[in-house]
Amino acid sequence: MEVFYYLVFGALAMIVGALEFSKNNKDRISTSSAFNSFKNNYLVVYSLMMAGDWLQGPYVYYLYSTYGFGKGEIGRLFIAGFGSSMLFGTIVGSLADKQGRKRACVTYCITYILSCITKHSPDYKILMVGRVLGGIATSLLFSAFESWLVAEHNKRGFEQQWLSLTFSKAIFLGNGLIAIIAGLLGNVLADTFEFGPVAPFDAAACFLAIGMAIILSTWSENFGDPSESKDLLSQFKGAAVAIASDEKIALLGAIQSLFEGSMYTFVFLWTPALSPNDEEIPHGFIFATFMLASMLGSSIASQLMARPSLKVESYMQIVFMISASTFLIPVLANFFVPPSTVKGGSISFAGCILLFGFCTFESCVGIFWPSIMKMRSQYIPEEARSTIMNFFRIPLNIFVCIVLYNVNAFPITVMFGMCSIFLFMAAVLQRRLMVVAESHKPKSQDWASMKDKDMESEPLKI
Repeated sequence: MEVFYYLVFGALAMIVGALEFSKNNKDRISTSSAFNSFKNNYLVVYSLMMAGDWLQGPYVYYLYSTYGFGKGEIGRLFIAGFGSSMLFGTIVGSLADKQGRKRACVTYCITYILSCITKHSPDYKILMVGRVLGGIATSLLFSAFESWLVAEHNKRGFEQQWLSLTFSKAIFLGNGLIAIIAGLLGNVLADTFEFGPVAPFDAAACFLAIGMAIILSTWSENFGDPSESKDLLSQFKGAAVAIASDEKIALLGAIQSLFEGSMYTFVFLWTPALSPNDEEIPHGFIFATFMLASMLGSSIASQLMARPSLKVESYMQIVFMISASTFLIPVLANFFVPPSTVKGGSISFAGCILLFGFCTFESCVGIFWPSIMKMRSQYIPEEARSTIMNFFRIPLNIFVCIVLYNVNAFPITVMFGMCSIFLFMAAVLQRRLMVVAESHKPKSQDWASMKDKDMESEPLKI
């Protein structure tokens, strides 16, 4: 069955290569040399940050299991990560807007490096601390870097359409090529060189340290709302008002939470789904295959977003419907494909079918990331970008924590079915967002007026 993995990987690689080489002038955007220099600097940093994240991905569950922890105990460790992201994420997001996005990015590096160090200990409490640190770092990764990029892009006066180019390239590299290399590197370190499952975490810490050095030496600082009269509570209030007063922002947050909640649940489920009878599967290679599928999706997204006439809000409805369909495959396979009764061995026939479905879902993930970034840059006001983006993560983390807490209470097929329903709901909300966006103008100017009213209604704090 080892040949099967190479066939899937090779087929995806050929499709990605064909798409990239088939791009014509209509698929490319003409830019300036100053922008290219700025873009390349960000892509290097973002790729290093994502390398630090992706190196850990395939081995988190496996490392905990080698320390002797069961599915329930591992589930609680995952809950600690998502719970800390929910509790502290909004706070660090607001601090990023007020104290500076560059500082927040450096904080991400330091926090994640400390999290990697804790993986050397088999002590459950120390591992729990590491998960809490990892949750905080995740909140910064998915808010501070994007907020810095959008603000810096606008501050330098680059064209708005060029921003989608940076987004698609960042996902193609950071969530695609770098993730593939990270998966293969992790496989070499952990299995080929037999350094063990903790080795990828050490490598991740090294990449994060290099990225932090580049940030400190080349990035300038930018802020959201620099008003000194605004404390954290006022920032939370302003962000909540922005979400409540603009249906587009609220819909965007709901869509993001539904999709990412299903995605993070999948991260926890794919290993037991492909090896229900303890089949021997190459975790790093399968992870690299998933990332190649994501790379395929980002390549498709770059071509879609290069066409001004094609709206992101339109094609994302189809993407969410396809995503929902892929999570129905484990449910249907449970009924129509005879389960394997052999313990150990290679991946089963049902596992092969699931792998195809999971690769399709990862392709949808590759389209989702640059597309959601594009929509966030259009609808979320700059003054509280990090705060609002972390507000979006609150329902996401609640959802994932509930699922993981009850991981032993429901079969895997039930959880996949539930995720499929949520993805279908995301498609419905995406349809609503398109309708609202076509009938209303962006409300970035409304945010400024709300901020002025808020300033007038509250006395200055000295």
